[in-house]
Amino acid sequence: MPRLIVLGASNALGSERSANTHLALETEQRLILIDAVNDVVVRLRQAGVDPLRLTDLILTHFHPDHVAGVPSLLMDLWLLGRTEPLHVYGLEDTLARTQQMMTLFDWDSWPNFYPVYFHPFPVTELTLLFSDDEILVEAVQVKHMVPTIGLRVTFQQSDKVWAYSCDTEPCDAVLELAGGADVLFHEAAGPSFGHTSPAEAGAIARRAEVGALYLIHYDTFNDRDDELKTEAEATFGGPVHLAHDFMELQF
Repeated sequence: MPRLIVLGASNALGSERSANTHLALETEQRLILIDAVNDVVVRLRQAGVDPLRLTDLILTHFHPDHVAGVPSLLMDLWLLGRTEPLHVYGLEDTLARTQQMMTLFDWDSWPNFYPVYFHPFPVTELTLLFSDDEILVEAVQVKHMVPTIGLRVTFQQSDKVWAYSCDTEPCDAVLELAGGADVLFHEAAGPSFGHTSPAEAGAIARRAEVGALYLIHYDTFNDRDDELKTEAEATFGGPVHLAHDFMELQF
């Protein structure tokens, strides 16, 4: 059964109890990593997942708390003996900067390195990234400080839908990707430029008519969990949860 694993739930300022936001989607055919921060290989192992199963990497945007772990991830997989190709998806701007970052490490000179294929795409509306008989992954550009995508994932065998806003301020694009979703993961970093408050996330979840709202990319440093949840519940009216490290949802 497909499962979503929260490898980290914190906003840009991590804490002792939570790493920066990154997630994994595991199906029979794929292991999909969404963003790469800190010690991804270690986090996957802690979640009981073989890092060498990784098939796809989706980079939502080029900010340090979402891509800083890419060089270590690629190197660690190489050191573990990976030979299978890795497919990397993201906006053209995101992937161009990621490749520039890897060039600084002179990765072309790493001997017997496995193939890495970059799949840049322009996003003006909900766009298909890839699909198989288990999963369909779509993306739309949301409203952050740099070009950023949110995701909509349909689990083909159950028709369940999971949506992820990524880093964004409230915008119509999130309503598009979240419409009718069974589960919405929405960032709740706060009411600032390029971000969303818990109350705003709750209002979006209500307008999108989602089944359940999970707050993610929130402040885990100041121990405000109850307050954040209460703010979102007041505007949503449905079930609200806080995503936390190593939480799993099955679809």
